[in-house]
Amino acid sequence: MLKVYIIVENKTKNLIILIASLLVSCASKKDVLYLQNIETLSKEYTLTKNSPVIRCNDLLSITVSSVDKKSAIPFNLPVVATGNQNAITGNQRLQSYLVDENGTIEFPVLGNIQLSGLTKTKAVEYLKEEISKYVKNPIINLRITNFKVSVLGEVSRPGTYSIQDERITILEALSLAGDMTVYGKRKGVLVIREENGKKVHNKVDFTDASLLNSPYYYLQQNDVVMVSPNKAQVQSSAFNRNSGVYISILGVIISVITLVIRN
Repeated sequence: MLKVYIIVENKTKNLIILIASLLVSCASKKDVLYLQNIETLSKEYTLTKNSPVIRCNDLLSITVSSVDKKSAIPFNLPVVATGNQNAITGNQRLQSYLVDENGTIEFPVLGNIQLSGLTKTKAVEYLKEEISKYVKNPIINLRITNFKVSVLGEVSRPGTYSIQDERITILEALSLAGDMTVYGKRKGVLVIREENGKKVHNKVDFTDASLLNSPYYYLQQNDVVMVSPNKAQVQSSAFNRNSGVYISILGVIISVITLVIRN
């Protein structure tokens, strides 16, 4: 009788392992690999021109220079000290322009000018045209100093990342966040962005090489990339949350079987 009991108990343990394996399924290779059909595309790509669009609440650093240095001075904000002002040596930086809720900035000499909605390239062209009325052959340097993107969800290092050169692809953003975990859903990555004062969103497929030609391949400032958990992770989480219940139920079943065998 003891031998029969041990056999039944071992089979019950195997049943528990089998149920756990079914509840926590592994992701298949086709759900994990990036750009799987890239061999079907041309080996050469024409890079899309990517010029950031200036938006409300952007911080802009704008400097004007010229061969005639004195003529350019009125078009630059004063330099301000940063850190310990009592130190013998300290850091200095130019002040930034904040694009207000109306999309404008207050620029020296030119007054209130509209920049929101313009690409960085167009904004430089506009400033150069206006400043040329006062300065011969002005050189305009414009930077968006608060350019950042956020990567959330099933990645190794979720967070917000500042981008110094104002150019980043969605693959580079994923790399900054330490790549997706094995539980990240590659085929439904959500990108949230602001366009013309409205929030828009779209899903991109990291397993499809056409991602390289997507309008969301290059990220814009303040874009949010969200990686959802795949089916395996959802099932795993559900099992972990209810594991106590499952163990209790299986424990009762084992007890009942044990009592039946012993009797």
